Amino acid sequence: MIHYRTHKNIDIIKYDRCIQDSFNSRIYAFSWYLNCVTDDWDALVLNDYEAVMPLPKRKKFGMYYIYQAPWIQQLGVFSEGVLKEDLIYDFIIRIPKKFILVDYFFNSQNIISKKNIVKRVNFILELKSSYKEIFNNFNKNRKRALKSDFSNYELDKNGKKKGFLDLYHDQEKKYKTHKDSFEKLQNLLNSNQNSIHIWNVYKSNEMVAGLVWLKDKNRITYLLPVAKEQAKKQNIPSFIINELIKEHQNMDYLLDFEGSMVPGVAQFYKSFGAREEVYYWYKRRLL
Repeated sequence: MIHYRTHKNIDIIKYDRCIQDSFNSRIYAFSWYLNCVTDDWDALVLNDYEAVMPLPKRKKFGMYYIYQAPWIQQLGVFSEGVLKEDLIYDFIIRIPKKFILVDYFFNSQNIISKKNIVKRVNFILELKSSYKEIFNNFNKNRKRALKSDFSNYELDKNGKKKGFLDLYHDQEKKYKTHKDSFEKLQNLLNSNQNSIHIWNVYKSNEMVAGLVWLKDKNRITYLLPVAKEQAKKQNIPSFIINELIKEHQNMDYLLDFEGSMVPGVAQFYKSFGAREEVYYWYKRRLL
């Protein structure tokens, strides 16, 4: 039976073990990650944590709703065994009616064809081959970009979080990043989890680009890139991704680009030989 558990009534040890052992595990679903990037969260639990579904929640004007928290792309139902669509739908209908709005992204292994579902596109790249084999699948534009002279740039693989946050804050002013998103990013980087990595790029001791990426048991997640305009023109984002691929070649990982539905960004990810991965957006409104 599927039970609704408020945050204080979740057995965190059993919950995290379920996420860790699930065939479709995502780093976003671990309790420590949810604690960093959500206001609060509950969960639906099958029997004795055989499967779980985290529910990021908020309260506004006295009403509860489930929302898509910042820095999370895919949640959904997680289980060690393969999930049938009927079970996923059972989880959906067990979401308490007190949540007047449900805005939720299911992961790519939660295949759903019911109503209120919109397919979204992600891009992933398998890293189990050698760098040479992976590079051969780059398109001509990406190969040409990587012929640029990067000798004047230094890649710090133990990047300082303050330097990254300062550059991100400066570059994102024009995009008007929501204050809550920036605060949640600070929470994430201040958690000092071994799964979080910061790479910063310098030219003449000036930071010009950076990347926050995540590592779990089967995915390298390209969480947040940032670069000054001149660095973009000099192909530094391509340089960083190329170095990330080199470091994890011949390993059983997927490089998860986290999107994108934006055509230009999607083409950039595809240029590395990445393939499409569909995940699912569910939305329900009771008012």
